[in-house]
Amino acid sequence: MTDAVDPKAELLRLRASIDNIDAALIFMLAERFRATQQVGHLKAEHEMPASDPGREEQQVARLRALAEEAHLDPEFAEKWFNFVVAEVIRHHTEAAEANR
Repeated sequence: MTDAVDPKAELLRLRASIDNIDAALIFMLAERFRATQQVGHLKAEHEMPASDPGREEQQVARLRALAEEAHLDPEFAEKWFNFVVAEVIRHHTEAAEANR
C-alpha cells in the first residue's frame, strides 16, 4: 500500500509556497529600490550621470554567473536585471531633474 498524495492538497501547498516567495521578492525589490534611490540622490547632488554602463556590464556578468550556479536561465536573469535597471535609471533621471 502506497501513500497517495492528494493532488489538490499538494497544489495548495505548492501555491502557498509560491505566494510566500512572491511576497519575499516584493519586499526585497522594495529594499533594493530604497538603496538605489539613495544612489540616485547622491548622483544628482554631485551631478553624476544617471547611468553607469561599466557597472551595469559587470553586474550582468555577475548575475549571469549566479544564475548558472543556481540553475536559472542566465538569459532570464539578464532580462530581469535590464528591466530593473531601466526603472532605476528612470528614478535617477527624475532625481537629477528635481535637483536642477
